[in-house]
Order: sequence, then structure tokens, then C-alpha cells
Amino acid sequence: MIAIIGRVLRGVGNLALWLLAVVGVLCGGLWVANVAGVAQPLIVVSGSMTPAFVKGDLLLATPTPATDVAVGEVASLPNPETGVLVSHRITAVRIEGDTVTIEMKGDANRSGDPAPYVVSADDSIWQPVVTIPGAGAFVETLMRPTVAMPLAAGLVGLIGLTLIPKPERDDESDDDVAADSDPTDAEVVLAR
Repeated sequence: MIAIIGRVLRGVGNLALWLLAVVGVLCGGLWVANVAGVAQPLIVVSGSMTPAFVKGDLLLATPTPATDVAVGEVASLPNPETGVLVSHRITAVRIEGDTVTIEMKGDANRSGDPAPYVVSADDSIWQPVVTIPGAGAFVETLMRPTVAMPLAAGLVGLIGLTLIPKPERDDESDDDVAADSDPTDAEVVLAR
């Protein structure tokens, strides 16, 4: 019975570790893409872009040359006052020399953003290309210390479960009995 419980616990631990390994590889890949400037994960924190994006969605944005954006597209630009990225729909684009002035408005907002966004014509801006509904709220939850710490402790526990040794089989005791018996006894038994 104990062997069965150990086998089940080891199997559950192995499955959980594989799932976490896959998630870890995906997160590591996203981190590398972010550091390389190829992708930017963004968590939607307001309803200003409803119904296109809702609060709690996760957006994956890629860089686009500032001169290539067009009215009607969504862009993520740093707020001139706070520096926080704002993802809104482009309502106007003006290219003047080496600067690009972009005006934006949230789909659910009555008026446009209070100030235009001015960027260099040589710069790239983030444009969301993938939306993962609800994943941003999940990521935000995982980043909280009250969740991350117990999760890390659970991971250590899962690693411990996979290290439970397999129970030894009773086959060895049968071999010992056969080795201790006299081969002539076996011949006599077979002769009867």
C-alpha cells in the first residue's frame, strides 16, 4: 500500500514538474525576447479599450517603426507625465522632420488622451499583436509575494516528491531462496 502511495505521489510530482518546466521555458523565452527588444508583455489595467481589450488581459507587443503606424491601429506609448505605457487607438499621426506626433484615444473613452505623444522618427513603438484574455490578471496574481512564496515552497516540495526512491522489489528474496537450495534437490523434485 505504501509503495502504491509513493508511486502515485511520485507520478503527481513528475507531472506537476513537467507542467511547471513548460511554463518556465515559455516565461524564460518571453524574458529573453523582452531583453532583446523583440517583445513586450503588457497587462491591461483599465477598461479604456473595451471591447478590444478588457482589464486583466495580457498583450504581447512587438516593435514597429514610428513612421509606419497608421490611424486606427493600437499603439503602446509611454505617458508623457508618468512614463507608464498606455495602449490606445491612434487617432492622428503627423510626421514633421525627425519627429512623429501621435494622438491616441481609448475606445471606451469619450475624449482623446490629454497630450500627444512625440517620438523620434528613428524610434520604434510597441504595437500589441497578441491578446491573451485574462492572462494578465493571472500574471499579476503570481507576482504577489503572498502567492509567489508559497508557490516556490510547493515547487520545492514537488521536487522532493520526485526524489522518493522506488521501493525494492521482493524478487530478490526469491532469488536468494533458489541460490540457497541444493541443485540436486531440484532434480529430485523434477524427477517425481
